[in-house]
Order: sequence, then structure tokens, then C-alpha cells
Amino acid sequence: MKQHFPQTHSPRKPVRTAFTTTATFVTALSIAERGLGFLYRIVLSRLLGAEGLGLYQVALSLFAVFLTLGTGGIPITVSRLIAKSKAENNPLGERSAVGAGVSLSLLLTLPFVLLFEFFPALSAPFFSDERGIPVFRILLLGLCFSALYAVFRGSFWGNKRFLLPSVLEISEESVMVIAGVLLLQNVQSPSQGANLAAWAVVISYLFSFTASFLCFLIRGGKFATPKKQLKPLFNATLPITSVRVGNSLVASAVAVLLPVMLVRTGASEAEALTLLGIVSGMAMPVLFIPSTIIGSLSLVLVPELAEDYYRKNTKRLYQNLARGLTVAFLVACFLTPFFYAVGEALGALAFSEPLAGEFIRKGCPLLLPMSLAMISTGMLNSMGYEKQTFLFYFVGAAAMLICILTLPAFCGAYAYVIGLGANFLINAVCNLVYLGKKCPDLFRQMRKSRGVFGLTTALKGGVCVLPLSFIGALFYSLFSRFCGAFLSVALASLTLALTTAFVWLLVGIFPKRLFKHRKKSGKTPVF
Repeated sequence: MKQHFPQTHSPRKPVRTAFTTTATFVTALSIAERGLGFLYRIVLSRLLGAEGLGLYQVALSLFAVFLTLGTGGIPITVSRLIAKSKAENNPLGERSAVGAGVSLSLLLTLPFVLLFEFFPALSAPFFSDERGIPVFRILLLGLCFSALYAVFRGSFWGNKRFLLPSVLEISEESVMVIAGVLLLQNVQSPSQGANLAAWAVVISYLFSFTASFLCFLIRGGKFATPKKQLKPLFNATLPITSVRVGNSLVASAVAVLLPVMLVRTGASEAEALTLLGIVSGMAMPVLFIPSTIIGSLSLVLVPELAEDYYRKNTKRLYQNLARGLTVAFLVACFLTPFFYAVGEALGALAFSEPLAGEFIRKGCPLLLPMSLAMISTGMLNSMGYEKQTFLFYFVGAAAMLICILTLPAFCGAYAYVIGLGANFLINAVCNLVYLGKKCPDLFRQMRKSRGVFGLTTALKGGVCVLPLSFIGALFYSLFSRFCGAFLSVALASLTLALTTAFVWLLVGIFPKRLFKHRKKSGKTPVF
């Protein structure tokens, strides 16, 4: 039987500027963190080489499975339970949610740490190259620290303290970069470099756990018996964690299957591992940079959506849903032409690997379905539909693995890019259809809206992607005739940004009346 939101309405009031301010700061810090991580990837690629980076990537992919198992949906679910307890004016429920998060995260991580550390041979079947085993065991030392940090991060989110965990995130990334650069001097072999890179990760996890725990105590955080919240936490976390564990398992499967399938097409084992390092360790992290912005938006929206959902504030719930969907898609529409125009040069500049740039340029259409899949998954999870997102994810993941198993003979390592595209597209379509069923008036209101968060605005952004991509490529071609690669990328990007802003203003994505409205009243219309 279908469940619909009752048509209750909140009093008319403008969207709070605090939301926009918070989202802006969180996004800025997330972009800085991702930028730092991007620079670190460049350092790793140069210090480890493609083979060492591939070895590190294989171990990291397997470690991510256990990290996701121990964290997975716990932070977001702790956040939602705290928001629900606040809506019900239940302080004990808030503290119990944190206690349940700590108990569950340790229960899901500590046994694996002890098992693989004392019986290392158990991890051998997961590695085609035994050099990855010590890298994996080093990473496991930071597993519990990272899982506990995730619980404290969720408590900060639930209390709408978004800036603090963002600062902790960028601090963790900074510690990893500093430790990695110091440790990776005079590396003698790919395996040694991969081991030292793993130690840098462990050091950063220890730092983030210590800092977040101290901040939790200083902010007045308290624990309570997890008895009342443990079962709700587990039930809500299980689908989200299953999705994220599945994501990590799929990444591990790709790390194993893609080289195998490439070898079957005639590549040597070293060539296959190098291709894996290029596509998953160089190109994909660049293409996933926009996910930082979308993830920040989703992060700020989750407590708002959960609170509105449980209070049955339908009007503001629909407003925030429309805002999130439109902004996430427009972010992808804005950035896709950049990757198409300067992707090849960016890969060559950053990694000294032209093939990485080729993957970036040809894979940039991924951003469009990825943006909708990410934001809609967060929305459904915030409203308690974790089981549905769990099902939708695995349908997409199955399509991805089919691509990995069948397409390398025709398109080589591009099978991974095509598989990701199929995964995101299936996820996005399923999520949006289900969201439309549970919020029956949402898309109707977006379709009729003439505001900045209407469906027409999103469609205009999508239509502009292809011509702006060609214009950006033309800009880079012109600048590259007179300037070096770095200056050409910078000038083409700046010119494309200005052109995009002008085109969006021309077609009404940035309507003039919006600026007039803000100037007169300082308010932003939502619908």
C-alpha cells in the first residue's frame, strides 16, 4: 500500500539564510579537502609510479570493504536518530543514539582487525599479488579509529554542527598528506612505497579519532545506554551499510576482475595493473571531485529533511527536495564542460600520464547521472527509505559488473567507465521514480515552478552542456597555440566559466529577477 505525505503546510517564510551559509562553508571546506586529496594523488602517482599506485589501490579497495562495514550508514543514521529525538524533545534518545553508534561500530570492526592481524594467511585469497597483503594489514590498524570517528561525526551532523566535522576532515587529509610526503622519500620499490602510504593513512585516522573525541567531550557530548536505540540504529543502518559495503565489494571486484579481463584481451599482468592504476587511481578521483559539492549539499540537507519529515512539514520538505535535486544537477552541468575541454591536458599535467587525461575527458558524462543518484539516495535515506535505496543500488551494481565482464574485449579499460555510467543511471532513475511516488506533488510543483529550483531550470542546464563542452574545447585549442599547457588550462577554464555564466543568464538559469528580488528584500524564492 502506498504511503503519501499528508498535505500539511508550514507558515509562509523565506528559506533560512543559515542553511545557505552553512552549505557554502561546508562545500568550500569539502572542495579544499578534495583538492588536497587530488594533489596528494599526484604526489603518490609520482612517488609510487603506476604499478605502486595500483598495488596500493588494490589493498585500499579491500580495506574499504571493512571500513564501510564498520561505518557505512552509522553516521547518517546517528544523525537522523538525533534529529528525530530533537523533534520529539527526547535528550536521552540523542545520547543513546551516540552510545549505540559506538557499540555497533566496534562490534563490526574489532573482530576483523584481530582476525586478519593474527591470521594474515586468511587475506591471501583476496590478492592476486601477495605484495598487497602487508599493505592491507597496515591499513587495518586504523579501522577502529576511523569507525569511532564516524560516530562522532554523525553526532555533530545531528546537532547541525556541520562546520566542525568539515574542519576535522580537512585536518585529517592534511595529516595524511604531510605524513605521506615525509614517509615516501627515497622509496626503493613499489611494495615499499605502498606500505609507507598505508602508514600515512593510519596516522591520519588516529588523528581524526583523537581530535573528534576531544571535541565531542568539550561540546558537552554524553553517552547513554545504547539499549533503546541499538535496534532502530541497526535496522536503519543495515540497508545503507549493505549498499556501501556492496560498493566497496564492487570496487574490490573491479580491482581484481578488470586486470584479469584485460589480460585475457592480450595485455600483460604489469600492463593490466598499470591500466587499473591509471583509471581507478588517477582518472576516477578527478571525475569524482564534483561529488564533494553534492555530498556537502546532501550532508546539510539530511537533518533538515529528517526533521521536516517527522514533523510532517510537507511544504518545506518539498522545497528542500526541489532545491537539492536542482542544485546537484546544475553543479554537474556546470563542471562537465570543464572536464571535456581540459581533461586530457589536466591528466597529462597532474599525473604525467596522457591516458589518464583521455579517461577524464571521455568519462565526464558520468557527472550527470552521478549527481542525481547521489543526492536522491541521500534524500530517500533521510526519510527512512533505506531498504529501497539498497535494492536500487544492487541493480545498478549488477549492470556495472556485467560491463566489466563483457566489454573489455571491445573497449579495454573503458569498460569500467561505461559500467559506472550504467550504475549511476539506473540508480538515478529508480530513486527519482520512487521519490515521485512517495512525494506525489514534488515533480508537479517543480514542473509548474518558474523559480530557480524548478524542473525547467534543470532542463535548461542539461541542454547547455553539449554546446558549452564544444565551446570550452575550442577555447583550449586556441589558447594552446600561444601558451603552455598550464596557462592554457587556466585561461580556457576561466573563459569557459565566464561563458557559462553568461549563457545561463541568457537562457534564464540565472534569471535577472532573482538578483532584483535579492537586492530589494534579501530573500530567495524557492518555488
